[in-house]
Amino acid sequence: MPLALLALAIGAFGIGTTEFAVMGLLPDMAESFGVSIPLAGYATTLYAMGVVAGAPLMTALGTRFTRKQMLTLLMGLFIVGNLLTGLAPGFGLMLVGRIVAAFTHGAFFGIGALVAADLVAPDKRATALSLMFSGLTVANVVGVPAGTLLAQQFGWRVTFYAIAGLGVLALLGVVLLLPAQRAKAAARLGSELAVFRNPQVGLAMLMTILGFGGVFAAVTYLASMMTEVTGFAPSSVIWLTAVFGLGMVGGNLVSGRFTDRAMMPMLYVALTGLALVLGAFVFTAHNKAAATVTIALIGFFGFATVPPLQKRVMDQAAAAPTLASAGNIAAFNFGNALAAWLGGLVISAGLGYTATNWVGALMTVAALGVAVFASTLERRTARRGRVVTGGSSAVAEQPISPMTEQPVAH
Repeated sequence: MPLALLALAIGAFGIGTTEFAVMGLLPDMAESFGVSIPLAGYATTLYAMGVVAGAPLMTALGTRFTRKQMLTLLMGLFIVGNLLTGLAPGFGLMLVGRIVAAFTHGAFFGIGALVAADLVAPDKRATALSLMFSGLTVANVVGVPAGTLLAQQFGWRVTFYAIAGLGVLALLGVVLLLPAQRAKAAARLGSELAVFRNPQVGLAMLMTILGFGGVFAAVTYLASMMTEVTGFAPSSVIWLTAVFGLGMVGGNLVSGRFTDRAMMPMLYVALTGLALVLGAFVFTAHNKAAATVTIALIGFFGFATVPPLQKRVMDQAAAAPTLASAGNIAAFNFGNALAAWLGGLVISAGLGYTATNWVGALMTVAALGVAVFASTLERRTARRGRVVTGGSSAVAEQPISPMTEQPVAH
């Protein structure tokens, strides 16, 4: 694989650390600002909403630049956002810092996914995507536990200063390792928007919202669940987040390999496994050993959904994929925000921390239903296309455009 993928993985590592670090810092942040745990959860919710808003805006801005230039600008903004989060004197300004950092997230992964796919042969694209996203998974093995340790030793603010330092390293990686000739400017904005007329693009994003969102219903409140329900000491959160991260690494690598061979079957397996382990977590959270195994499985199946979900959108929007790719990253984070908000609601309603796992399981089951529906609809559309063009075998074998449901001219 090209060395340039390392640059993208470094950026993903920094972004992944700031996204997931809050799950280990939430109790300290709540105490520091004098707010409740559900209210402190807005550090996750608003970050995710910042990704949702920032992905299309920053991607539209990116049509004026080459992809390498845009990735460089995004990492600069990432550094500013994390410094603001760490320096904020009040809860509101801290949330502003989170939103600023979040504005870089969707566009970085959306543009970076296209660059990664362009660096390799077509039959290796899912593998390249999984390697780029490996930075996100390694962040949970190394970055998040290290951030939690820093917070326990020196305060949560130091964690965000360190994340800003990661941003500097990522910026250098993009500048030095990413070849400019592989970083072409995006298509015109009108062409990018046109792909959203394909219903399969919308269905793929709905799968993303519901599927990976289910993970965040559980992990947003993981630190509180493990200390209040399972009985772990606060210091144990460090290695528990590492266990979650190791599961993510495994799921990402396995899924990337099998997605290149059978994308939708891989997605069905990942969503089914995720729904089952989230449902089981309601019960296993009361036992330390069982909870630890379940956390690893949530990471594994949760991130096993990422390569097929991202590739599905890129395939369906192949004519102009930049905005759709970034939009799907926004969809991941909209699901995260929705799940964190719903989890906060069930906690505030007095149902307990484990009730958030039911929220995640139900969201994932819904995603599986959407995936089955989308696949069925796609097959029916293909059959209709073959019937319409059935007068000539030469015409009947032409590929069908997902945009127009008409044969593609050669």
